[in-house]
Amino acid sequence: MKKFKYICILTLLAGFISCKSDEKVQTSHNTREHLNQIIDISYTPSESSRCIGWFVDQGSWMGFTPAQKDNWVNGVCGPYSLDSRLWLAKSAVTIEAKAQPSFQADSVNYYPGGLFIQGSNGKVAVSQRLVFADATTAILHIKTDGKSTPELILKGDGWMPGSTFSKDRDKVIVNHPNGEITTLCFNPEIKLEVESDNYKAITDKQSFYVAISYFVNHKEKLAGIQKAQIHLEDAELVFADNVKRWNKYLDTILRDDMPDKYDRVAAKSLVTLISNWKVSRGGLLHEGMVPSHAVGYFMGYWAWDTWKFAVPLAKVTPELAKNMIRSMFDYQLEDGMIIDCIYADSSENNARDSKPPLAGWAIAEVFKQTNDTAFLKEMYPQLLSYHQWWYEKRDHDKNGICEFGSTDGTVEAAAWESGMDNAIRFDNSKMVQNGPDAWSFDQESVDLNAYLAYEYRLLKEFASILNVPFVEKDYAAEVAQYFFDDDTGFYYDRKLSDKSFIKEQGSEAYIPFWTSIATKDQMNRAMVHLTDTTKFSTYIPFPTIAADNPKYMSRGYWRGPIWLDQTYFAIKGLRNYGYNDLADKYTEQVFERLNGLIGDQPIHENYDSHTGERLKAPHFSWSSSHLLLLYEEYGK
Repeated sequence: MKKFKYICILTLLAGFISCKSDEKVQTSHNTREHLNQIIDISYTPSESSRCIGWFVDQGSWMGFTPAQKDNWVNGVCGPYSLDSRLWLAKSAVTIEAKAQPSFQADSVNYYPGGLFIQGSNGKVAVSQRLVFADATTAILHIKTDGKSTPELILKGDGWMPGSTFSKDRDKVIVNHPNGEITTLCFNPEIKLEVESDNYKAITDKQSFYVAISYFVNHKEKLAGIQKAQIHLEDAELVFADNVKRWNKYLDTILRDDMPDKYDRVAAKSLVTLISNWKVSRGGLLHEGMVPSHAVGYFMGYWAWDTWKFAVPLAKVTPELAKNMIRSMFDYQLEDGMIIDCIYADSSENNARDSKPPLAGWAIAEVFKQTNDTAFLKEMYPQLLSYHQWWYEKRDHDKNGICEFGSTDGTVEAAAWESGMDNAIRFDNSKMVQNGPDAWSFDQESVDLNAYLAYEYRLLKEFASILNVPFVEKDYAAEVAQYFFDDDTGFYYDRKLSDKSFIKEQGSEAYIPFWTSIATKDQMNRAMVHLTDTTKFSTYIPFPTIAADNPKYMSRGYWRGPIWLDQTYFAIKGLRNYGYNDLADKYTEQVFERLNGLIGDQPIHENYDSHTGERLKAPHFSWSSSHLLLLYEEYGK
């Protein structure tokens, strides 16, 4: 019934039902109004403030926002270039009524897959709805209410200084000084004029469409502008396809037995992931996903981020999940290493370190959802080579237990390789050399070796499915006992020199339970620490370091806050050992206590474990991925 209700709301939105209040759409009793205004991204471009999120879909590199109601623009704001991090226009299409130009804000709604705004001037209300047709073109549907239709004037507002304008039949071509291009395609019955600094379009139609396109250069424009014209001609089909696609997305993830407020968490998580999807560009040879489109330095692909994104998306968009995995293996080195991160500008790539080995997890989930043996056959030799690389380049004393490290011998890059950049466990770490381009921390890490033990198990399964020989050595049994301290009943890293434990209790200890390599007795003993409210059972459960550590910092990046991947690993570990009720309790604490999660605030990179306060980057993909996994596993 709940999935049916969600389909109803998108169908009604597709039918352009007008809003009756600031945040709720007028709907029938069969709709779920709680999915309206899924995230508040209202923002009017200004030199005095900074935008922190856009409406993006279809892998696009452009974004839009609704205007702030107290700083209203009667048009959708943008496009914004996520590539150059520049507003190409304050609003490429604004609307005035000839007889009474000024409009006031009525309503704004960012719903899954679309953006809706409405303004009125006392005589007429103008509704605007925007969806993406593809990665370069968005279609804007403009509709007036009332029996009579006033003459409307459309023009741009706040174009990037130095932009030049030209007309090509029913198209406006705006060349920006940075080389990027915006085009606007209009229906032929609309009167169109272009001057040196803007355009003006005049119409008395009650309902019509405009295609807004963004191209990174002239070559891309030549390839895409005709497609934009086709999308405009088939605008009704574009909107119908948008409803169908988002209905399918949400029908795939939403459960019939969940509270409405938790459905909102899942829907927001999916919206966040899709907003961070990017089509291939420059050195990014496959489509993939960035950590957050809201932050400029995150506009690339990271290795372990990518593996985490692919897991929940394998069920929703399996082809995208496959291509995301391929995107990182595109840059696999000859020795098998997967580099840390890649960008459209390949000079920004980081090959100083790798990232924790979760690629097998992602590949296994894609195979589980698709049963695609061709994809498994494609990825298996690359994954095996990456697995072997760890033992060849990151096992200093060749005892089958690996260390995080770097190619340049720096502690900084080795910490990056762990994914926990400033973790307390590395405060006293030094580097040891394994070879010309291979260095290790002088400590063996429990999480790395638990990941590798899990990956070994997956590789063995893959080899059996593909009927190929598999001769790798299994270190899983050794790992489970090697890193467990019997005196304290917990997992720790160990020093290379004397094999003593580095007794800084942290989230790395969750991984043996997530990978199910620990014994039941080890889990039972660790529960003393995991359920201790002064350590890991905090207001938001499972911080990155025990809260009673003197070095704990509530806003200290990997030195205290909640990272939702680690919280997920801990909760899933509880489920693996039969503590399902407790896992549900902790999941509820995450959903109920993260600031703004059930409301209209974006999902953030990390959170204060004592207050639930949002920290670091908004619209964060890996937080969203693990919220989806928590939602899927809750109550099971």
